[in-house]
Amino acid sequence: MGGNSVVVLVLALASIVSLAGVIYPFKPFKSRWVALASFVGCFVLIGVTGPSPETAKTAMPEVNERPWAAPEGDERLWVASERLNRRTCPSESCGVVGRLFFREGVTVHEEHDGWARVTQPYDASCVGGRSEYVDTGNAACDDANGIADGQFAEWVSMEYLSETRPPDPAADASGIEELVAGSDDFARYRTAFAEAAQLLIAQRRCTERDFRDIGGWVKSSNHRNQPIYFTYCGGATVANRLYLNANTGEIFR
Repeated sequence: MGGNSVVVLVLALASIVSLAGVIYPFKPFKSRWVALASFVGCFVLIGVTGPSPETAKTAMPEVNERPWAAPEGDERLWVASERLNRRTCPSESCGVVGRLFFREGVTVHEEHDGWARVTQPYDASCVGGRSEYVDTGNAACDDANGIADGQFAEWVSMEYLSETRPPDPAADASGIEELVAGSDDFARYRTAFAEAAQLLIAQRRCTERDFRDIGGWVKSSNHRNQPIYFTYCGGATVANRLYLNANTGEIFR
């Protein structure tokens, strides 16, 4: 128990005694007013010496939304294909929990038969015997799918990893293209992304700063099998989210 905690405990006991003196005066209190003053004084001192809300609150762990991401300075490999499936185990038969994009860096923790483990094990969120993290394919929470004791690690094919980072397709981007150079699949849809951004800015639905803040267009996980991307204009809220069909140029909410 720290020093402040002992002081607070003593003051709390003193305040209880003082409150009793308010109800029924006894020594050392000569009257209810003296007991009341003592009680108020103890209460104020507890507020001064007690832990502040900021220091008393429990720190919540940060959620790592990109568990495969290699920290700066760590040795890593780079994604050399446009997309690379992240699977629950080192096999094509295992469930897909997401995808890596071209030029993303990963840390390889383990290699097995042409596969690389790129995360540490984490909770699979199994409900009814199936993992809620699996987007497509096998979602069974069992050993055959790489899920043991409710946990799995992510694996990717080594075939699509490179020791050197591929050239940046946005290196020559300028003007409007530069605003959306951080978009997912920029190399494939750079013209569509730039034209959509230019239209939204001209219509005053978005600003250049909106695109700089977001980095461009992000692949929508709600439209996995379609070329649908989104951005935010006016703040990162659902109400400010705009979608783009990169094939047709359609912009919608």
